[in-house]
Amino acid sequence: MALAFASSFSIATGKRSTCKRNPWSPILQLSTQSQKKFSCSATVTIDDRTQVNLEGYSRGESIDLAKLDGTWRLQYTSAPDVVVLLEAAARLPFFQVGQIFQKFECQDQSDGGIIRNVVRWSIPSLLEDQDGATLVVSAKFNVVSIRNIYLQFEEITVQNINISEELQALIAPALLPRTFLSLQILQFIRTFKAQVPVTNPNPGRQSVGGLYYLSYLDRNMLLGRAVGGGGIFVFTKAQPLHL
Repeated sequence: MALAFASSFSIATGKRSTCKRNPWSPILQLSTQSQKKFSCSATVTIDDRTQVNLEGYSRGESIDLAKLDGTWRLQYTSAPDVVVLLEAAARLPFFQVGQIFQKFECQDQSDGGIIRNVVRWSIPSLLEDQDGATLVVSAKFNVVSIRNIYLQFEEITVQNINISEELQALIAPALLPRTFLSLQILQFIRTFKAQVPVTNPNPGRQSVGGLYYLSYLDRNMLLGRAVGGGGIFVFTKAQPLHL
């Protein structure tokens, strides 16, 4: 199964990677190479046996919410909805995708919490590179079995708009006195936040959701799978993300 590296620029097809001793080697090697610069382009293919070995490390153990709590940075995914986003950024000159995170808020919980899927994106020349705006998809989650959580999506938010220096200069030229109107426009853009609730189009039914299988978890790495053909995800622990 191919794991697509979450690249800011492109997705390239790599050679099959195998490991004899440590089943984490293909992931750890590429993660180390790219941790300082997220714009590296690569993929790694892990065969079914290796994937089973990875998931076998945590088999039979219940989810440790204390370990799960915090911010996780996406390193690889085969999820079609994410891959298509990265491919679009690679093809379209007016769209960039930066860092992608999952943030779990469940430190003091025993059976669930909040998960926020965070995507940093940008429009070149209008917004700052890679970090021009933030898309957040929030969901409640409940632990429904030893390794499964159920996500119930609640809201999509666009926030943290950071316009480029070129656009700032157009709105409020540095060589001219800044008017009250220009300052109000800049302030409005910086504080802009759009929130859209996630609802099920079928009346009377539960809100949009799905099962998420957490097949491996330690203090530094998280491997998850969207149940029902949604692809797998590999994350590494990141610095706290303040939204």
